Amino acid sequence: MTTFNPLGAYLPGSGPLHRMRPGAKLLGLFLFATAVVATPGPIWAGALLAVAFACAIVAGLRGRALWRATRGFLLIGVPLFAFQTWQHGWERGVSTVADLLALILAASAFTASTAVDDMLDTISWALRPLRPLGVDPDRVALAFSLVIRAIPSIIGVARETGDAARARGLERSPRARLVPMVVRTVGHAQATGQALAARGIGDEDARP
Repeated sequence: MTTFNPLGAYLPGSGPLHRMRPGAKLLGLFLFATAVVATPGPIWAGALLAVAFACAIVAGLRGRALWRATRGFLLIGVPLFAFQTWQHGWERGVSTVADLLALILAASAFTASTAVDDMLDTISWALRPLRPLGVDPDRVALAFSLVIRAIPSIIGVARETGDAARARGLERSPRARLVPMVVRTVGHAQATGQALAARGIGDEDARP
């Protein structure tokens, strides 16, 4: 069974976004998010949404891949639009929903056009100036890598425990869902820690 990853998935390609350096794309994503926040109103929101949609297409998000990147937003986008329209008018509703969708599409375009290893190498490179302050760039990049790889596993565990609870007629019991999920998640974390220790990662911190 394929597990959805909310951080997106890399789509191999040779387009302009794939050829850009990860650091440049990360900076562009930051500037785009700043523009979304700093330019209120439905006209600007629509224009930035169009830019984000174009970037997503260039990154290879088409058809089913584009639908997977946006379908989760529909669950909150519709009620959010209704609430904002009721409280502040339709213009605020349109701009709020369009801004959020633009950010989701822009972030999806970044992850779709950037391999995880390249992303982690960029993070490690960006943190090198902080070495004199005691920051280990490689260790921080490893932490990011573990988080990124753990998220799909945790989502899969949540789905499996939910299915098991429903099979026992306990779909309304938070305990039947939460306890097995926590136990399995902790077990996954312990197994990861043991695998790292077996490779000698972290031993230097345990030495006096």
